[in-house]
Amino acid sequence: MSLPEELEGARIIIEQCANVEPSEHVAIVGDWRSDDVTERLAAAARTIGSEASVHLMAPREEDGNEPPEAIAGAMREADVVVLVPTRAIAHSAAAKRALENGTRIVAMAKLSLEELLADGLRVDFDEIGEEVREMADRFADADTARLTAANGTDVTFALGDRPGNGLNCTVREPGEFTVAYCAEANVTPIPDGTNGRIVFDGSIPNLGIGLLRDELTMEIDDGSVVSIDGAEGERVEAIWQRYDDPAVREVAELAVGLNPRCTELTGGFINDHGVYGTVHVGFGTSSNLGGENRTPLHFDCTLRSATLELDGETVVQDRDVQL
Repeated sequence: MSLPEELEGARIIIEQCANVEPSEHVAIVGDWRSDDVTERLAAAARTIGSEASVHLMAPREEDGNEPPEAIAGAMREADVVVLVPTRAIAHSAAAKRALENGTRIVAMAKLSLEELLADGLRVDFDEIGEEVREMADRFADADTARLTAANGTDVTFALGDRPGNGLNCTVREPGEFTVAYCAEANVTPIPDGTNGRIVFDGSIPNLGIGLLRDELTMEIDDGSVVSIDGAEGERVEAIWQRYDDPAVREVAELAVGLNPRCTELTGGFINDHGVYGTVHVGFGTSSNLGGENRTPLHFDCTLRSATLELDGETVVQDRDVQL
């Protein structure tokens, strides 16, 4: 690992993912744990002549918590925001207000110096964009989704007229949001009609957990988790109980990873959301994705290999995407 290689990765984010123009102001938001990464991104932005500011906050307690108001204000005023804190704030109300104000946002929580060198960042984002948009369209057109796996997973999601979201790692227009480099398509299920069992056997790349040591089983009733079991179950339950809000248990997201250069789960936040052909399910806040739920928390859990059907037609099977 060398500084020139790190700066190359930072320039990909600034120039290809965020599409920053020399006349624009880019706000880079992190915390004191990510200040080395924010320095590389700021240097890349200044190299092309743009105005770059760095905003560091105390690390948030959990993913989905709100940033301080001073940082929320800076996000609203910037042309572009790159988010790299060690606890994700992409699902915060602050992020939503910035998007409504026309800010473009690239979310890369937990971005490390090592990840600036990752193969997943060196992919043709325009090329993968077509598949990302097609999967998002399939989500938008479907009334129901069914997720099954050999490990006992069998859950049905009601989708209705929810929008599908295609996150191909690039933003160009005011108010656009994406994640990078974990390309994905996702949808927010409707709570009523979302029922079944999910046996997660991959990772929880939030909450400081990473790769799962053992299977984590959740029972879903009308969109909410009614029981949780497994080695990490007590930890997740303890986090939920910190919040006097039953909505933190609500299913918020159904997503498919679509970066062909992310091939194996590592427990890493950016990598695991984008591992090609994997499915992850999010819990907590859904309002930034097209739902109504607003809570202080959002986290995702992944399956290593599953079958996803939309209106009875298979679109993912054992990491093979069939569009």
